[in-house]
Amino acid sequence: MSSYPAFPGPHGLPILGNLRQMNQDRLAFMMSNCQQYGDVVQLQLLGIHAYQVNRPDYIQEILVHQADKFHKGPGLKRVGKATLGTGLLTSEDAAHKRQRQLVQPSFHHARIAAYGDVMVDHTLRMLERWQGQPTVNIDREMNRLTLGIVAKTLFDADVSDDADEIGTIITRAIHVASAQVTKAGLFNWLPTRAKREREEGIAKLNSVIYGFIEERRRSGVDKGDLLSMLLLSVDEQGGMSTRQARDEAMTLFIAGHETTANALAWTWYLLAQHPAVEAKLHQELDAVLAGRAPTAKELANLPYTEMIIKESMRLYPPAWLMSRRAVSDVTIDGKTFPKGTIFLMSQYVMHHDARYFPDPDAFLPERFTADFEKNLPRYAYFPFGAGPRICIGNGFAMMEARLILATMAQRYQFALTTSDKVETEPLITLRPKQPIVMRVTERQPVAVMA
Repeated sequence: MSSYPAFPGPHGLPILGNLRQMNQDRLAFMMSNCQQYGDVVQLQLLGIHAYQVNRPDYIQEILVHQADKFHKGPGLKRVGKATLGTGLLTSEDAAHKRQRQLVQPSFHHARIAAYGDVMVDHTLRMLERWQGQPTVNIDREMNRLTLGIVAKTLFDADVSDDADEIGTIITRAIHVASAQVTKAGLFNWLPTRAKREREEGIAKLNSVIYGFIEERRRSGVDKGDLLSMLLLSVDEQGGMSTRQARDEAMTLFIAGHETTANALAWTWYLLAQHPAVEAKLHQELDAVLAGRAPTAKELANLPYTEMIIKESMRLYPPAWLMSRRAVSDVTIDGKTFPKGTIFLMSQYVMHHDARYFPDPDAFLPERFTADFEKNLPRYAYFPFGAGPRICIGNGFAMMEARLILATMAQRYQFALTTSDKVETEPLITLRPKQPIVMRVTERQPVAVMA
């Protein structure tokens, strides 16, 4: 039997190992591990050997250079299949490579740039609906907004009347999946009300998505949406089966709105606490757009807007944790880790490391200058993952977040209704634990003299 390299780490309980400590406060536990034990932390999780990796070069080896020696961690992959099937997030090896090649054309730069008008139009419609409302629940509104955008760009569908129900279904699925992952498989077989409600909800979504696929196959019409691209994509083995198309569509539908919604909710939360940053954002928008709605082409002229999104995703990365399981013995930095070893890599931990981000808890968008990013270790900042499994929709997400931020900030100012701190809820994504309720005040763009 291969031995496991020895690294420092926290003491655990018999059988459970460090699982209980981790589940009590996941972010605090992993941050403490990094601070107390260093770059590589040895853990035990129900008898499974695991390592928390806090080094950019190790992360690069696992996610990029030796990516073919790893599969996704078993917990998330197992429970993810219950909802997503074998889409990009859960498939492996040749199946994943083929699916990625079939899906990739849908996210070509020219293709996603065409969706910019949809993103702005949906945002403007939301702002019109806010007329006369003194306060809004910003995290719920961002979920409704991004859900509507992904439905339109993916299916050419309007789900505004069903957004709340669909959002509830997705939230329930995420809560159940997160609970199953953190329990590491314990009692997952037991029937519960939450699991039953999740299954009923996913059945409803399946009905809707299969309906879109069947209608599109019958008509054979390319509507310019992502589903059309999925169904038109072919390789030497042919195109996607109906089930494959469903799995990819479900993956894009859920992942395509949840992460961006969380990133935007945290961005508004941060801006409300930093009026100087908000003022600088307004100055850029007024100077460049002069009251016009932004377009995808104009994003290149809004560098501070992009810096704000990047800094928000540093402090509150929507994807806060990644795991990998070695499918063969693997050597990193001269140390051999046996097949079956689990590696945990936390964007949240890396993004708060003072070695790479001075004053790491401060909201400083200005840090994301071109020179800073050039000198930053390659995998100290990786909000979208890295390597062959990097988020396929990262370009879509960044364009969407910037267009929404620019459109909203042009027209409204936001203030928190309470000084109470909003806590993080690290489920599969990093969500706000409490609703973020904000006062909204209309603003007029200020004319900037040439």
